[in-house]
Amino acid sequence: MLKSAPIRALGAMSGTSLDGVDAAILVTDGVEIHAFGDTGYRAYTDRERAVLQGALGRWPGEDGVEAAAEVVETAHAALLCRFDEVDLVGFHGQTLAHDPRGRGTHQCGDGQVLAEVLQRPVVWDFRSADVRLGGQGAPLAPFFHFACAKWVGAAGPVVFLNLGGVGNMTWVDPSFDRPDQKGALLAFDTGPANAPLNDLMQARRGVAMDEDAALASCGVVDEVIVNAVLDRGYFYKVPPKSLDRDAFGDVLEMVSGLSDADAAATLTAIVAGSVARGLDHCPEPPERLLVTGGGRKNPLMMEMLIERCGVPAVQVEEVGLNGDMLEAQAFAYLAVRVARGLPTSCPGTTGVSASVGGGQVSRPSGAVVASKA
Repeated sequence: MLKSAPIRALGAMSGTSLDGVDAAILVTDGVEIHAFGDTGYRAYTDRERAVLQGALGRWPGEDGVEAAAEVVETAHAALLCRFDEVDLVGFHGQTLAHDPRGRGTHQCGDGQVLAEVLQRPVVWDFRSADVRLGGQGAPLAPFFHFACAKWVGAAGPVVFLNLGGVGNMTWVDPSFDRPDQKGALLAFDTGPANAPLNDLMQARRGVAMDEDAALASCGVVDEVIVNAVLDRGYFYKVPPKSLDRDAFGDVLEMVSGLSDADAAATLTAIVAGSVARGLDHCPEPPERLLVTGGGRKNPLMMEMLIERCGVPAVQVEEVGLNGDMLEAQAFAYLAVRVARGLPTSCPGTTGVSASVGGGQVSRPSGAVVASKA
């Protein structure tokens, strides 16, 4: 088990938007944030992204999964080997399928492979234990969000809103001492975020995203479609709750009759509307939304959040955090918690029956590792 002193942990995250791998150093004891370190990014090539997209929705042993795992391991190894003086690595892997009440959750990529390449202990498979104990296995960043709320000096409840492929929020009450105390956290997936919009742009315009909302800003929102999506049962379901990347994949068919601009505007409004529905589940309104993930760079999405949620919404950079690297930093933080035997999820974050520490630790075989872990 890891000693309690702060160490340099390296976290890596490849999200549902399939753009690439983020990596970040965090100095932490698994409780407090002591310092933020270097960061890095490695984009997936078009070929690599196509391999990953072809494996979405598939489970271990199915066609395409082995090739996807090779892409994930190769990309992570290429990026993570650039970092020096690392004590521990947190490796999330690439989520291909997520069905917590059915087949479970599947993040491809083998932590043992990375441990051998990097010659460092690697913590991975963060979600499986939570799912086995009845949890959703997601979201997992909330315990880190709790530490971030303490670090930024939040006085009252705040929401960390991550707008990646899927949206998720963490409501944090920083007056509590620990994240696993009842009432300290509430976390859940809000609904679709960038995934449908990015898929629309790829299909219709051959580009990865609606950069700076250039297209959506020229469109008109179809409120009938927005209301039809937001009337689905998921938004009435009491959290914790989670989604697969393509759980709302049919919204593309719903906007198929709209112009490119109107479709983009409508999909953007669905994101903001789903967040507003999510706030209805929170114990009390937050002082503000601290927005991370790619969606925070979409000016129209940010405007719609403020308009539809009735709460100030700012990029996390305004409180001194790095919105591009927050999830990578989260898995550095969680890796230290796993190595120290501390919980990484609790009933308020994933719906698991009791606080649980997920993840397994892989060490390089036959090697002496200069590490505190």
